Amino acid sequence: MITKFDSLYAGHADLDNVGYGGTPINERRYSNAHLASALSKAESMAVLMDKLGYNCFWMAEHHFQREGTECIPNNILMGVHLAHRTKNIKIGCGFNIAPMWHPLRMAEDYAVADILTGGRIVFGLGRGYHTREVETFGSPLIDQEANRELFEEQTDIIFKAFNEESFTHKGKYYTLPPEVPYRGYTLKELTLVPRPFRLPVECWQPIQGGSARALEFMAKHGIQGMVGGGSAEGGAMHKVVLAWQEAHAKFGKHIELGERLCFGFHFYMADSREKGMKEAAKYYEENMKMFGELRLVRALTDEQIEIMRDPVRAPTAKLPRVEDAVKAGGFLCGNGDDLIGHLKALEEKYPALDRISVSLSVGVPEKIALEQLERFAKEVMPAFTGKVQPAVAAE
Repeated sequence: MITKFDSLYAGHADLDNVGYGGTPINERRYSNAHLASALSKAESMAVLMDKLGYNCFWMAEHHFQREGTECIPNNILMGVHLAHRTKNIKIGCGFNIAPMWHPLRMAEDYAVADILTGGRIVFGLGRGYHTREVETFGSPLIDQEANRELFEEQTDIIFKAFNEESFTHKGKYYTLPPEVPYRGYTLKELTLVPRPFRLPVECWQPIQGGSARALEFMAKHGIQGMVGGGSAEGGAMHKVVLAWQEAHAKFGKHIELGERLCFGFHFYMADSREKGMKEAAKYYEENMKMFGELRLVRALTDEQIEIMRDPVRAPTAKLPRVEDAVKAGGFLCGNGDDLIGHLKALEEKYPALDRISVSLSVGVPEKIALEQLERFAKEVMPAFTGKVQPAVAAE
C-alpha cells in the first residue's frame, strides 16, 4: 500500500534554450554563481516538500558539471543543512558514489550526519556513471568489472564499520587497518568514531540493469532498491520485481511483490495528459540529451546519439519522445485523476509497494518545479495518505 512519496532532484540549475532544438549539452557553460544556484534551488524544494508532507527529498552526488545539469557534489553535507532548514522530511543521499570516496570517510561523514540530524539523513550508495567524475577521482569506471569489484569491497567495509564495535578488512583494494606501530602496539583493528546511532542503517541503491549479482549483493547487505528510468517501464519493472524476490529468497528472506523497493517516475501535471505532454516535451528532450550521451538509455543507437547533438536535425529525427515514455509507463503525465489511476494500478499489482518517487526532468526551472511538486501533493497524495495537504504560505 503506497503511503510514502519522495522526490529526487539531481541538482540541475535552471537551463536556457532546452529541448532537441536547443543548445547542445556539450556546449552549455554557466557562471559559478549560476551553477551554485542549484543549492538554493534544492533548499526551496526541500522546504516546500516538508510543508506538504512528502516523505523524503533525495539529491544526487555529482562533480565538475559546468553544463549545469547535476551540481551537488556532497549529499551528506547538503543534507545536514537541509535537515536544519526543515522539520520533518527526510533527506536522502541518492546516491553517494562510493568509488569517489574512501569508504571510511564516507562512513564517518554519514555517522556524524545521522547524529546531528536525529536520524533524518537516509544513506545511499551508487557506482557512478560519469567517466569524467569517477576516473578523475582515480577510480575505474570504463572498466566496469573493476568498478563493481571496488564498489562491492567498499560497501563491505562501510557496513563493517557501521555494525561492528571493531573491525578488520583484507581485500583486493584495502587492508584495514595497516599493521603499523601505534603508541607502543601494532595496530590490529579499527573502530569507527562515532558510529551511527540508528542501526541497522537504512540504505538505498539504484537498480539499473538488475543483474543477479547486483540484486543478490543488495539482498545480502539489506540494501533497499530504487527502480527508475527505463527500468520503471511496464515489463522491465515487473522483471526487476520478480528478480528482486528471487535474490532475497537465496538468502532465506521471503518478501512480497514490491517490498523493499521504491518506484521512481518522472512526472508533469496539467489539466489533461495531452496538455501535459506538450508542456513537458522540451524538458523530456533535454533530459534525453543529458542521459542518452551517457548510455543510460539502452535503446538509443550511436546514430541517434549523434543526431541529438545537432539542434537542426534532432527536432524532426526519429528520437525518443515524451509520448513514448508516457505510453510505456515511465513518465507520469496528466491531471490528478490520471496519475492516481496509474499509481492505484501499481498498488494493486504490487501490494507490498509502499513508496513512490516522482521527479522532474533536467531543465525544469525552479518556479515550475515548485508548482509541480505542490500540485502533486494536493491532487494526488491525499488519495493514498488520506490527508488533505495544507495551504503553503509564500515566503
